[in-house]
Amino acid sequence: MPSVNLRHSVRAIILDEDDRILLCRFAIPEPAGTVVWAAPGGGIEQDETPLAALRRELREKVGLAVRTDPPHVWHQEVVAPGHAAGYDGVVNDYFLVRTAGFNPRGALSDDELASENITGLDWWHPREVASYDGPDLFSPRDLATPLRALITSGVPARLVLLGI
Repeated sequence: MPSVNLRHSVRAIILDEDDRILLCRFAIPEPAGTVVWAAPGGGIEQDETPLAALRRELREKVGLAVRTDPPHVWHQEVVAPGHAAGYDGVVNDYFLVRTAGFNPRGALSDDELASENITGLDWWHPREVASYDGPDLFSPRDLATPLRALITSGVPARLVLLGI
């Protein structure tokens, strides 16, 4: 059986005091016009721990300094060629970060963010995620369900496995 080359990434479920979630707007080149709203984060570099990667990614993408070790709450594996350029799919590990609301602006320039297909950052209320019926997608597609459970029940006793 051939080995599968998956991109290992970390993402943060950043919730403010009103339980709004901070999401990145990804404008995906193929198929053209695809927009996906996803939790901020990114790839784990060689010799980097997941939490070190999370701290770096949040500093770069949204300007948030994480000083504690946030709880690991969700795990997602997507094996789908083309889902991540150069890989057979992705593994995303999600960590819960609670913070006061802030104006997201990371260390990366707009051009650097655009090179990663990020074209915006916005706070979404869980109601807005659940009721959204526009053309954009969420990652995971059913973000509203695990998000509602996380807000209602808190950190799960066991890691929640997410679908695509």
